[in-house]
Amino acid sequence: MKPKISELFLISVKIGAILLGGGYVILPLLKNEFTNKRNWLTDEEVIDFYALAQCLPGLIGLNVVAFAGYKMRGKLGALVCMLGLCLSPFLVIVAIAGFLGLFVKSALVESIFWGVNIGILLLVFLTVFEVWEKAIVDKTTFFIFLVMFLLCLAGISPVFIIILSILIGFLSVKFRKRGKK
Repeated sequence: MKPKISELFLISVKIGAILLGGGYVILPLLKNEFTNKRNWLTDEEVIDFYALAQCLPGLIGLNVVAFAGYKMRGKLGALVCMLGLCLSPFLVIVAIAGFLGLFVKSALVESIFWGVNIGILLLVFLTVFEVWEKAIVDKTTFFIFLVMFLLCLAGISPVFIIILSILIGFLSVKFRKRGKK
């Protein structure tokens, strides 16, 4: 069943309102709304959209909802999801812009952000767990992960690591297909 455009917009506004911490925490939110509650997308689709969104320029969260919206309702769905995701943060920023100086020095606000940071950390761990289950499926994928992780620790540019991962993934699939023939 295709979702209504208004449903996509309202859910995207809801996600945008609670999306603190950037695109890395959007995966659990999308899976909860689009997969668990409504069965509009599969787990694999959401994770694929998330992985693809990280490889493209722009905001990860915005790219992910664009892919999800497009899958569910085409170009209009992508546009509506993107607008919905941006609406809540935009309104909040406009509302607090005049009071920003007061907020920055408040002990209460510092305490709130400390708690929010803990929540964001938890959501990042959940995202890693979700992607790990789908991406690390055998010894080869674990080895590729381990090599890329060590390259990250060695200070290699993330751009190089992404390009190398794409190349290794492409070659791995090509050799697996060739081996099956």
